[in-house]
Amino acid sequence: MPDASDRNLPRLVRGSLPLALDVAVEVAKLNGVCIRPIEMRRLDTLTGKSEPFDIPCGATQEAKCPPCAKRNKQLRKAQCREGWHLDAEPISEPNPSTEEQRWLIEFRADVQAKRDAAERDGEEVADWDEAIQAVDAEINAAGMRGNVLGGRTVPKRSRSTRRRQDAPDLPKRARENTTLGRTFIDQGGRVYRPSMFITLTLPSYGRIWSGQGVPADPANYDYARAARDALHFSKLVDRFVQNLRRVAGYDVQYFATVEPQKRLAPHLHMAIRGTLPRAEIKQIAAATYHQVWWPAVDEVRFEGDHLPVWTPRADLGDGTVYPDGQSGDYLDPETGELLPTWDDALDQLDQDDDAEPLHVLRFGSQVDVQGVLAGTPDADQCIRYLSKYLTKSLGDTLDPDEPGYKARRDHAARMVEALRYEPCSPTCPNWLRYGVQPKGAKAGMAPGRCRGKAHKPEHLGYAGRRVLVSRKWSNKTLREHKADRRAWVLDMLGLADDSAENDPHRYIWRPVSTKDPTRTPLALRLLRGVADRQRTRARLLELQARAEGKPIGDLSAIGEAA
Repeated sequence: MPDASDRNLPRLVRGSLPLALDVAVEVAKLNGVCIRPIEMRRLDTLTGKSEPFDIPCGATQEAKCPPCAKRNKQLRKAQCREGWHLDAEPISEPNPSTEEQRWLIEFRADVQAKRDAAERDGEEVADWDEAIQAVDAEINAAGMRGNVLGGRTVPKRSRSTRRRQDAPDLPKRARENTTLGRTFIDQGGRVYRPSMFITLTLPSYGRIWSGQGVPADPANYDYARAARDALHFSKLVDRFVQNLRRVAGYDVQYFATVEPQKRLAPHLHMAIRGTLPRAEIKQIAAATYHQVWWPAVDEVRFEGDHLPVWTPRADLGDGTVYPDGQSGDYLDPETGELLPTWDDALDQLDQDDDAEPLHVLRFGSQVDVQGVLAGTPDADQCIRYLSKYLTKSLGDTLDPDEPGYKARRDHAARMVEALRYEPCSPTCPNWLRYGVQPKGAKAGMAPGRCRGKAHKPEHLGYAGRRVLVSRKWSNKTLREHKADRRAWVLDMLGLADDSAENDPHRYIWRPVSTKDPTRTPLALRLLRGVADRQRTRARLLELQARAEGKPIGDLSAIGEAA
């Protein structure tokens, strides 16, 4: 092998040698060490000693950090497995209130009464409102969650809830206060508690070449509808869950992931606790829809150089003066008229009895329903399938080595172009193209320049969460699952009972700025991380060997067997 320190080597040979830093990054990946660690400094308040520590970046995408993405994927798999086939309610009753908490509520009631009396007498209530905010903060600090008043402070805008005539009706069952499904007993007395694995897809937008996922006729492929379906797919999933719980008659719990099909449309995989007849699941999917009640976008009013003009308001008339550009309106450049605000546009829509929704979403006819039993190979396979693409973005499914890569790349480019001027949210700048001021309008907005997640090529219109977990799935958050894994490692290493080290009030953590001259170089931090990981792994393998009664000699052989 050529010696890189030899200056007489030809440039071509030297250029073929790998960089030492690149090799260090590769070694870190192989050892499961974060390649983008966040450097922190930990100050021990007892000894006054300051030590550097690296915190994993926590990325969920393999393109950013493969070790962190793999670790998060394993956490999701554990979360799915733990909550899928429960035989007891995962519900924890709230702790009883303390005397301090009850006193705070009584004090809050007294302050509210005095504030209401001052308002009735025509007095200024700003000080009372400030005092109420302080008391509410004390209430939360005392261990109570939520708001005393509860509910929504601003009325929710809604339209008629009457079902569409072209949607089938759904059966309803009496609601039971449980999250567990039905059980079945065979002739031998064995109890089975089956669950379901459901896959839902969006409808067709045009004929697709089988195996490639690209349109057979791109000119007639309905990219506009595909873009809108992707933008609002998360709302359709919410409607399906609502209908599912209404029909099932119990509080259905689910673990779902959103993944891309080959045609680049999002589809849903859902693990559901409990079971329903397959025919009912398909009936629920057929009856589920979501209507998007937004202003119309069929008429382009502003484009190219003919765009609305921003006019800042320095004085809103209430005595408050705003800096230039902080508040203002968009005007028609020809007439000088103000464009209707988002609320004004919705008010006009509400007043029109003949108005139609901007878009109606529905699932496609392909609905796959499987029954799954706990502890079977099918259950493990479904969990692997649920987490298969979690480390990749929706736009990362293009493989240059696959046949038809160029056609799929062009298909993705056309999808991104269809999303370019499609409004993704009430705050999207694309509303200016159709003569409506976005919600919270500000200077510098322009159609086609939305920075929203949905418009980025790697998301292909879907801006929702990739993993959807119901609140009572396992009665644990992802952070608590991480804490369980950490507690297991500390317990194996014999560090779990060290109260001094585990005291959360002993240490003060501070991030190290990228401009700090004493910041540790990345390469050195990667080397330290690899060494620490190897020591920890060797210790765990040693403990495993002792537990199994094996000689502690060749730890590598033990590791391969594990």
